[in-house]
Amino acid sequence: MEDPRRVEEGLGHTPLVKEGDKDNNHGKKEAKVEDAGSIEKQKEEKSAVSDQPEEGKEERPLIKQKSKRVATLDAFRGLTIVVMILVDDAGGAYARMDHSPWNGCTLADFVMPFFLFIVGVAIALALKKIPKVKYAIRKIILRTLKLLFWGILLQGGYSHAPDDLSYGVDVKQIRWFGILQRIALVYFVVALIETLTTKLRPTVLDPGHFSIFTAYKWQWLGGIVAFVVYMVTTFALYVPDWSFSVHHQDKTERYLACTLSSPASGPFRENAPNWCHGPFEPEGLLSSISAILSGTIGIHYGHVLIHFKGHADRLKQWVSMGFSLLILAIILHFTDAIPINKQLYGFSYVCFTAGAAGIVFSAFYLLIDVWGLRTPFLFLEWIGMNAMLVFVGGAQGILAGFINGWYYKTPDNNLVNWIQEHVFINVWHSERVGTLLYVIFAEITFWGVLSGILHKLRIYWKL
Repeated sequence: MEDPRRVEEGLGHTPLVKEGDKDNNHGKKEAKVEDAGSIEKQKEEKSAVSDQPEEGKEERPLIKQKSKRVATLDAFRGLTIVVMILVDDAGGAYARMDHSPWNGCTLADFVMPFFLFIVGVAIALALKKIPKVKYAIRKIILRTLKLLFWGILLQGGYSHAPDDLSYGVDVKQIRWFGILQRIALVYFVVALIETLTTKLRPTVLDPGHFSIFTAYKWQWLGGIVAFVVYMVTTFALYVPDWSFSVHHQDKTERYLACTLSSPASGPFRENAPNWCHGPFEPEGLLSSISAILSGTIGIHYGHVLIHFKGHADRLKQWVSMGFSLLILAIILHFTDAIPINKQLYGFSYVCFTAGAAGIVFSAFYLLIDVWGLRTPFLFLEWIGMNAMLVFVGGAQGILAGFINGWYYKTPDNNLVNWIQEHVFINVWHSERVGTLLYVIFAEITFWGVLSGILHKLRIYWKL
């Protein structure tokens, strides 16, 4: 008896001659001739109606077609880039939009974990099939080095765009950590675990809601190890007193922010405490270790996308995971067990931002890929397809710096400043509103249109 799975996949066959014709030799020969003709006829019919699946049975094409791209990935990546531009360039005018000075979570605090989340999702899809492990490892190392190079070049101190037209940095004061450097570290660890465990992956999941977790236990183990290293180092490592001491004993000073957009760079407040002058790296090594868990949660969402084919099954997994993380983070924060803190990249912050990313990702998937409401989100898709270009040119201000290089008489008298002042600020008679509208229409809208044109021309910048 033929294996039904082999028959369904086209690896088996079903006899065309009835069992009652066995005893008739002449009938056998005619049946063979009919059999050959019937096979050819069936091939033609199957080719003609390949787009019409049989009722109650899923059609499996003879030739594997290219899988449909999930538009949600690009839209989510584009949303993250847009929010980054918004908070970087308008956060100074709206302090609540900028990073939280210490405990708490603002709009700007979602950018980094959203990046790491979508990197994890993309890793799962990119490494779904690995023909050669050694080749995949070389590719992972090369991409990691590219991210590190661009991160150090853009955020290491060499580029001062867009306001300062000078370039160069003292090698003793290079900033070795930054956004792309953290993404590089998380990408390297998560992608390497995914590649080295390729032979341990299941082809079919066991029944049960939690089978997706046990199927990829090594990925979760890597995230747990990073979490344990971070927690032990944070709570058990002895840190001696540092030289930046506070001379005044006023209690209110302890909670005073250093700048108007703390902890962003800028001039200190007149009454800023002494510890504001101490060195601080928001994307340091220790917090980058705990950031690995953000990538691990992201790759879990990618695994769900691979193994669960139904929209309802995918959303059930994603939404339940997202709300569970949000609830856990809220409990840890409001019980003061582990407050939500971006600067420390604590466990509650990982859970809160990853849960929010999962909910937003699920909402995008429902709107774009399930309900087909793709048009309102096309500009996000276009930006997400050219995320590296928009990050370098827009978020890091390279294009604005290039335009500022063409000024009249003084560096401040340039096209960018003129548009911002005369078209937006003076018209609305408000620096805050004008700045916000400038960022939305002169920056985000510009990059959306440019990304759309590049998409039509099939031009993409990929590492």
